[in-house]
Amino acid sequence: MRYVWEFYKGTLVLVAKGSKAYYIWVGFLLTLMAVGAASYVYQLKTGLIVTGMRDQVSWGFYISNFTFLVGVAAAAVLLVIPAYVYHWKPIKEIAVFGELLAVSAMVMCLLFVTVDIGRPDRFWHLIPKIGILNFPQSLLAWDVVVLNTYLVINLVIAVYILYSLYHRREPNKSFTMPLLLFSIPAAISIHTVTAFLYSGLGARPFWNASILAPRFLASAFCSGPAFMILIFMLLRRYTKARITDQAIFKIAEMIAYAMFINLFLLGAEVFKEYYSDTIHLAPMQYLFQGLHGHSALVPYIWTAMLFNFTAFLIFLIPETRRNYLTLIIGCVLVFIGVYIEKGMGLVIPGFTPDVLHEIYEYSPTGIELLLTMGIWATGFFIFTMLLRVAIPILNGDFIVGEDGVTPVIKDNVFFVRQVSAQEERDGEEEGTVI
Repeated sequence: MRYVWEFYKGTLVLVAKGSKAYYIWVGFLLTLMAVGAASYVYQLKTGLIVTGMRDQVSWGFYISNFTFLVGVAAAAVLLVIPAYVYHWKPIKEIAVFGELLAVSAMVMCLLFVTVDIGRPDRFWHLIPKIGILNFPQSLLAWDVVVLNTYLVINLVIAVYILYSLYHRREPNKSFTMPLLLFSIPAAISIHTVTAFLYSGLGARPFWNASILAPRFLASAFCSGPAFMILIFMLLRRYTKARITDQAIFKIAEMIAYAMFINLFLLGAEVFKEYYSDTIHLAPMQYLFQGLHGHSALVPYIWTAMLFNFTAFLIFLIPETRRNYLTLIIGCVLVFIGVYIEKGMGLVIPGFTPDVLHEIYEYSPTGIELLLTMGIWATGFFIFTMLLRVAIPILNGDFIVGEDGVTPVIKDNVFFVRQVSAQEERDGEEEGTVI
């Protein structure tokens, strides 16, 4: 326990150190988190009436963000497979960043579910032996199990790998490999079960499609990697993280394949609804062209389609996906496009029109927007803190001392600086013992 305690104290020093920009960023996130917490207290006190949700539309902005973030978390598998199954070195060096992103995304997912519950004090009913989880009969119980399992797996893998590297030893493959291999079906399961929650509702024809789970996975393998590339570009620019062009371009190539599948499956669903032209076409009409004068989502979904198709062309052409400017544009377009398509563009049409053929135009209220910003800020804060520890460990700048107990933090841990050829020959700088 002494080794763990000394390691923990060293991490506290790491997250407390930083530049002015770092403190501004953390302060900004903490401010948004405080605003989100205050909004949640107000929502708890007043009730869900402060949201835009009503009987007709009982899932809204919270569940839209939850659905999107499950995909971001699941996308970590695109780094795990080439890194640990095929042992491709450029991605293996950064795979832990994907696992840390998955941890942060899963925390946000659980927070969005929590704020969507009108009576979170009854959460104890889900605890086995204390309450009634109703597993395996309930799909919601399956979702609770797979989400928490995936969170724990990624957290254990990332912490163990970083702790081993901190002690300057290779992680024990007999421990990590089973968990890494299990994380692959676990990543697929979290989005598959989420899709089953939608498609299993027979009274909601917009979701009642067998290809919904493949659509969820395809879109996840677009938005998640696109977000990772944007983060990798920032890390390369402002930190000492070693991220090669090979790794970034390979991820971009995988996005091209995933985006094609995503657009193809969406097109197949649109064809089925419009060609059959049954009464079940109404939700699709409401989304893409408006229904009986109600068209709140129409400009958003067509913006998403334009963004997704443009991004697909960018990632499809090797010259544009290997150009950093167009690559960044493509990643931003993918992230926004899938966020709209898989968020409000998926959840709200499923309720519109309702089972009585009434149309209620949902839009998030200010409380929902503030609370959502607070949750996203929480996720970014967690990810920032994890990176503050992970990057120095991966670079060898935060290691255990010669006594095997005391942590050593080397100078210039975080930020990139120009190193002369003489310095490179002289080796690493002297460290500071805590």
